[in-house]
Amino acid sequence: MKISRVVKGSLIFLMAMFFVLPSLAFSKRPVKIGSFLALTGPASFLGDPELKTLKMYIDEVNAKGGIDGHKVELIYYDTGGKAKVAKDVVKRLIKKDRVDVIVGGSTSGTTLAVIDIVERANIPFISCAGSIRIIKPVKKWVFKTPHTDRMAAAKIFEDMKKRGITKIALITGDGGFDKSGRAQCLDLAPKYGIKIIADEKYSNSDTDMTTQLTKIRSTDAQAILNFGFGKAPAIVTKNVRQLGIKLPLYQSHGVASKKFLELAGKAAEGVRLPAAALLVAEQLSDSDPQKKVLLDYKTKYEAKYGPVSTFGGHAYDGLMIALNAIDRANSLDKGKIRQEIENTKNFIGTGGIFNMSPTDHLGLDLNAFKMLEVKNGDWTIVK
Repeated sequence: MKISRVVKGSLIFLMAMFFVLPSLAFSKRPVKIGSFLALTGPASFLGDPELKTLKMYIDEVNAKGGIDGHKVELIYYDTGGKAKVAKDVVKRLIKKDRVDVIVGGSTSGTTLAVIDIVERANIPFISCAGSIRIIKPVKKWVFKTPHTDRMAAAKIFEDMKKRGITKIALITGDGGFDKSGRAQCLDLAPKYGIKIIADEKYSNSDTDMTTQLTKIRSTDAQAILNFGFGKAPAIVTKNVRQLGIKLPLYQSHGVASKKFLELAGKAAEGVRLPAAALLVAEQLSDSDPQKKVLLDYKTKYEAKYGPVSTFGGHAYDGLMIALNAIDRANSLDKGKIRQEIENTKNFIGTGGIFNMSPTDHLGLDLNAFKMLEVKNGDWTIVK
């Protein structure tokens, strides 16, 4: 059967339009970045710098013309650090707001609570939380930017080994990050020849941990490791000093901000912890490829909001990895964006130099961590 030239021409036009429509849709609407953050509640010290960072850099990107000329829109909700709220708002981001990528999840608990939701929805998600369980085992649509709790434990145990410490007391809170960190410490310690001879716990809402620390004082531990975040680690630090305990005290990267120094005060002197280089950017060698990125971020953030924290840095890394992926994909097809996030190579961020792969949805190693010590009320790099 012969097809008339008019009909044939119409079919060709319709087929052409079929392939052009997706790109036209992309050109007519902004890139939508969704976020859910702990802006209130005990974890607000995480969410506050994260939101400020997202807003600041999205404004900057838009001022420069957006992504390939397309404006970027931020849609965000407060979770208060609560897992149930996180589930509700993530469903809203996906179904009602129809975001293209999600960058957020201030805490491990809220992040872990929504993984099944984003996986079922096939939407790229870059978390700002620490637990290794977020990316191990690998989930197709889930990525993260902060160093994992397992990496933190390994970095701490490396430092302890150098100092000849073989017996330690562990004390942890009851949050998702704390529990995951405790599990990693228990698993890794024997690999470094370290024995955990005390394993104490507290509630993150507690205002005094002297009972647990008095028990620790009666052991022959050579150091104390507190794995937690929020106000509780500062209380532990003060209680250690109040009890006259002279042992080396280690904290996790969950307290890597000026807020910890303010809360713990003079008691923080001598505390060691692993953290991103952002806190000591000025102390890095000029040849360090991260230094310029860190100083640029720090200068912009502090000019607008005050002292930086590594938590805002995690949001910067997540946002930039997402926007770079969208730019490379030249599409808002979620599968293509996900693939480009996974293809992230040599991205210099605040947390380190990221190299992701199908088997590694973080892309950082232990070299991305610095071991820091509090001296004269500020962070210094342990040599």
